[in-house]
Amino acid sequence: MLAIFTFIILGLLFIVLKLILVVPMREVCVIERLGKFRAVMTPGLHFLIPFFDRVAYRHEVREQVLDIPSQSCISRDNVQINVDGLVYIKVMDGAKASYGIEDYRRASVNLAQTTMRSEIGKLKLGQTFSERDTLNETIVREIDKASDPWGIKVLRYEVRNITPSTNVIHTLEKQMEAERRKRAEITLAEAEKEATINLSQGQRQEAINLSEGDKQKQINEAQGRAQEITILADATAQGINMIAEATAKPGSDKAVQLRLLGQFIQQVGGILKTADVSVLPAELAKLEGFFDGMDKVTQTVQGGK
Repeated sequence: MLAIFTFIILGLLFIVLKLILVVPMREVCVIERLGKFRAVMTPGLHFLIPFFDRVAYRHEVREQVLDIPSQSCISRDNVQINVDGLVYIKVMDGAKASYGIEDYRRASVNLAQTTMRSEIGKLKLGQTFSERDTLNETIVREIDKASDPWGIKVLRYEVRNITPSTNVIHTLEKQMEAERRKRAEITLAEAEKEATINLSQGQRQEAINLSEGDKQKQINEAQGRAQEITILADATAQGINMIAEATAKPGSDKAVQLRLLGQFIQQVGGILKTADVSVLPAELAKLEGFFDGMDKVTQTVQGGK
């Protein structure tokens, strides 16, 4: 009797477990009745018909992260690189995820690999590094379009690593070294060019300054000579005016003649002292008359005293 009672209790417990279904918050359950799709049970408490209904599939409705294994790709410029990444998906329709594809996770990974390989082939090596965001958006768009019949949503895709092959790395290092040398040579050439320009400009400015100084010196000297001539001319004019005023007075002509006689005698005496030959006037009669006239002038002056 105890064994029968235990068997009955276990049978009722089994029936209750088959009758009541508690779906967790993070899942959805696909229910089949006699092998045919019946409904998708959302989180909560549900009742089933024992032996007729069964939970065929359980799907995670939270965002899932799938690791995309590293694979070899060929870029547009025929460079071999290894690329891996991460794809983020979410189940949106439990029925499609159950009956639209055998394994949506594996299908998503394979689709991401093929799409990534196709998109990498459209870009050059440098673009795969500089246009990573554009590459991610393109892969997400293509995967999401293809996975719509599977009842999943591709939220985003991230390229994790882009690793060129060893030979490519060596080639890139040599190219970068050559580029650095080129930039250094260009910098040195530009510096030398700038130094030459500065030197020529300095020499040009020095020549300009020297010429300006010479020009100013000549101007100053010319102005000094002009001022000297002006002063002499003013003095000469003033002296002539004074002489003219003096000769206008009575008896001034005698004084003028006496002054001229004295200057003449002084000049002739100087000539006779410095000359190596005897100097005689060509016309003695005129010279004699000149001295006679001078004697008369002298006597007249003395008589006037």
